[in-house]
Amino acid sequence: MIRINRVLLPTDFSKFAEPAADYAREFVERFNAELHLMHVLETRITTTQFVMGLTIPERAEESEQVATARLKKVFDDQWSRQHSIVYSTAHGAPYLQIIQYARENNIDLIVMGTHGRTGLPHVFMGSVAERVVQHARCPVLTVRPQGHQFVSP
Repeated sequence: MIRINRVLLPTDFSKFAEPAADYAREFVERFNAELHLMHVLETRITTTQFVMGLTIPERAEESEQVATARLKKVFDDQWSRQHSIVYSTAHGAPYLQIIQYARENNIDLIVMGTHGRTGLPHVFMGSVAERVVQHARCPVLTVRPQGHQFVSP
């Protein structure tokens, strides 16, 4: 029997991540699982930050607060109150942070959206989802925006 206790839903807040949230919600409800909702802030240092008089730690803290507030809006308040949700932000390369978080928190299933890029855009931009699938120790469900959607019986 398959048992899913913890589901990780990494999100970049794009429209491509929205269908994955529907799948994660379904797994959480069917398995009475704990949901881990995560956003990774890519760390980039630019000279503009110094010209504007802002230090990197201040910008990082501000970004974390904004990301956490956005995470809390992924699902409506009523649903969120009825389920166990852990909110998390991290800094760094998204695929590395997702994999590390999944390992450290004994995640049973990662559900994530994919942009579905092909050809040159895929070659130049890569795929966070593809890298997570390649390196995660647990199963990974990737959801394309135009993919199959749940239908109530």
